[in-house]
Amino acid sequence: MDPIAFTIFGIDVRWYGVLISTGIMLGMVLALREARRVGINEDKLLDLLLIAIPCSIIGARTYYVIFNWGIYKGNIYEMINIRGGGLAIHGAIIASVLVAYIFCRVKDLDFLKILDLTAPSLAFGQAIGRWGNFINQEAYGRPTDLPWAINVDGVNVHPTFLYESFWDFCLFLFLMWLRKNKKYDGNVFVYYAIIYSVGRFFIEGLRIDSLMIGPLRMAQVISLATIGVGIIIHFALMNKKKNKV
Repeated sequence: MDPIAFTIFGIDVRWYGVLISTGIMLGMVLALREARRVGINEDKLLDLLLIAIPCSIIGARTYYVIFNWGIYKGNIYEMINIRGGGLAIHGAIIASVLVAYIFCRVKDLDFLKILDLTAPSLAFGQAIGRWGNFINQEAYGRPTDLPWAINVDGVNVHPTFLYESFWDFCLFLFLMWLRKNKKYDGNVFVYYAIIYSVGRFFIEGLRIDSLMIGPLRMAQVISLATIGVGIIIHFALMNKKKNKV
């Protein structure tokens, strides 16, 4: 499949960007509907999203550049040339959470409730965005003889983009249920972080194009750290709620 969706004014628009943008827009709509349901001011949430989304892209690129410093060192243009590829979801999440925390402090919003209502949107957006990897023929896994393998450059490989897309969509469905059955504020986001990281850890082990930190896959290290921190936060917030009762 041609990675270029269309050309406008001589500029190629790629399917990767179209799919990521679609995921972001649908995620925004979902988050705004959820804000209405739980009684959070939609205008304030929209203001947050309009700040957090570009910051998340900057975070995703910064994360990627840092862990590929040998490639980008001394070349500022390539550092900011996201059209050349290179975005990392962990960087996007870290940046957006930091922006949300600062915004909530300034605008007097409940940070944990904001995280909860945006978590399903994150999972849904990621499920859509991963298909951009398929069109770009990237983020695939090692060779396999499994019947659902995809062919890349004449070799049958694990469709790791599909594994993660399916995992993220199932996570989205679970979070949509959990949002009405959560035990404490922050529960939905904490479970998002833990469950996503479990899937990412195992899927990352199949990939052959991962960012590395020494001999380890960076995404696996981050996933393990996220799982550990998420479990600690889960019990801390559970105990906090019990102590209030």
